[in-house]
Amino acid sequence: MKTLKELCRDFEYEVLSGTMEGTYTEFVTDNRKLVRGCVYVCIKGANFDGHSCVSQAIEAGAQLIVVERPLEELDIKDGTGGSTIIRTVSTRAAMAHISCAHYDYPANRLFTIGITGTKGKTTTTYLIKSILEQAGRKVGLIGTIETIIGDVHTPALNTTPDSPVLQKLLRDIADGGCDTVVMEVSSQGLMLHRTLGINFDIGIFTNIEPDHIGPNEHTDFEQYLSCKAMLFRQCRIGIINGDDEHAGAILSGATCRALTYGTKPGLDYTAENIRYIGHGSHLGMEFSVNGRANYPVRINMPGMFSVYNGLCAVAVCDSMGIDEEKVKAALPKGHVKGRIEPVKVSSDFTLLIDYAHNAMALESLLTTLRKYDPGRLVCLFGCGGNRSRDRRFEMGEVSGRLADLSVITSDNPRNEDPLAIIEDIKTGISRTDGQYVEIPDRKEAIRYCIVNGRPGDIIVLAGKGHEDYQEICGKKYPMDERVLIAEILAEEGMRAPS
Repeated sequence: MKTLKELCRDFEYEVLSGTMEGTYTEFVTDNRKLVRGCVYVCIKGANFDGHSCVSQAIEAGAQLIVVERPLEELDIKDGTGGSTIIRTVSTRAAMAHISCAHYDYPANRLFTIGITGTKGKTTTTYLIKSILEQAGRKVGLIGTIETIIGDVHTPALNTTPDSPVLQKLLRDIADGGCDTVVMEVSSQGLMLHRTLGINFDIGIFTNIEPDHIGPNEHTDFEQYLSCKAMLFRQCRIGIINGDDEHAGAILSGATCRALTYGTKPGLDYTAENIRYIGHGSHLGMEFSVNGRANYPVRINMPGMFSVYNGLCAVAVCDSMGIDEEKVKAALPKGHVKGRIEPVKVSSDFTLLIDYAHNAMALESLLTTLRKYDPGRLVCLFGCGGNRSRDRRFEMGEVSGRLADLSVITSDNPRNEDPLAIIEDIKTGISRTDGQYVEIPDRKEAIRYCIVNGRPGDIIVLAGKGHEDYQEICGKKYPMDERVLIAEILAEEGMRAPS
């Protein structure tokens, strides 16, 4: 067991009482889990301040209490007892360093890849994982949807977990036999020092747009941008989308070696000769990589955003020294659950599942699919309950304007009446000339799309993506669209093409 001094070796502090020579039993940040001999870090959150529990920690027999306030401002009733109290500038930063030390610096045992950006983090994370695994690496994943260690998939609560949870996950990934971890790094995670203490081998910037600005997030776009840029002061190599207008600001103050990718000439990795290709359930992109790597590639995901994701993956693999032929073979096999995910149903038409659940994402998706010149573009979607009604009007208007046929159905109604949500969607569609049908039961809506699919159609089931449930009246019920599709094919006596 480490001494307190060893545990706190990576940050500066002032000892307010006690000695740093002792050892400890557990490391906690939750006052409900205080035990004798523990280390307790006082964290100030949006709704609760751990500094209000210093007396409770002393009474519980905490060995070390970490604070960021002067002693006279702390809730201390009857002295400090046998507890050591230290003060540091930021207890969140201290918590990250303590977490690293407590779990024996697990990131040092892994090749670490961190991805930040407004869009594309999830897709790029899964794509890189898929390609690296095909190239022979053993890869763990930490992201918005889930954590993956071997065959174990655990749903995620945060894009980037708090540092104690993150370091425990990294330890489990290393102990699970992985040699690499790829993870999403949110701006909130960077702002709250959740990744502090990790020196990423590769940091990736996909893009940035105004988002996550408001109460309990970022005060303005400048702060949001500066938080994204923090990743490039804690990585060895930075791989940057050079087409993004804020790429220069992201690299301002960076300490890493920077590599750029995009479509502009003169970048380290440039995509040229870009073509939209495919038919049936295989829509994709082809392009040539020029610069530090030079070869043609294909990716079986549609749209320009797939070009950026694929090019980023090429840059990562090239910087890791992975053989060109392995990358070319692996890219077409890369896939991401619920992100423009093809499901084989018919040789005549294309069926896709996607997570687009707001107007901006839906417009991007439908605009992309239009470029494949479908016979009809059919969009099945609903809207979540207990959310802004404006989202329903906006999504209805987008689908009515861009799809040949909208199939309006239920999403996660939560505590609202699904039919009332559908009426709001119809209000949005009524602002356009778009055709629609209304089928509240989602399985029956999917059945309608499949049974009535025509040659050349592209049918997209939007909104659920990776989700495998439907939330109704506060309860989650199992509902995976892939399962529904398989049931429908069996019930209709249809067989998917091999």
